[in-house]
Amino acid sequence: MPRPRTVPDDDLYDRLAEVFRVAGFEGASLGALADGAGLQRASLYHRFPEGKVQMAEAVMRRVRERFEQALEPMTGHPDVAAGVAESAGRISEIYADGTLPCVLDTLTLSGAPDGVRAGAAAVTGAWIDAMATAARRAGASPEQAQAAAEEAFVRIEGSLVLARLRGDAGAFRRTIAALPQLLLGAEQLPE
Repeated sequence: MPRPRTVPDDDLYDRLAEVFRVAGFEGASLGALADGAGLQRASLYHRFPEGKVQMAEAVMRRVRERFEQALEPMTGHPDVAAGVAESAGRISEIYADGTLPCVLDTLTLSGAPDGVRAGAAAVTGAWIDAMATAARRAGASPEQAQAAAEEAFVRIEGSLVLARLRGDAGAFRRTIAALPQLLLGAEQLPE
């Protein structure tokens, strides 16, 4: 009977994501990945026999799953404003209230495999599509909804860069708090 895994898959992928967030794909050494995972290199290779590329792909799958969960209220909640607010809170959790860099950005820096870049592009597209869907549900035209979604995405991502550079997540917190207004307009906000 095989030994039980000491680190569950989701926890392992989250730990590896933290290393990739800071170092990017090329900068994440196997030693740093093993340390971040809390595993010996041999154990890490046992879990990922194809090495760092397989780790990055697993992380990207985990990121996609987390974003699917975060965005679901935005597109599925019967009250669109409440759904956007719930998704905003979940997005904030993904980024630890603005204190974590965006793994979609850092993991795709220099040297990232094409599959990982494609995965990040797919998550980004799904995120923007979900925000545009919410804006359309609130009455925006398709063009207005797309523009609002892209603007919201740029503001969130830009605020994460600002938080990393300044060491202050205030702009991220303000952007997340304003997400319902950015997507739905002031008249759509809950009273």
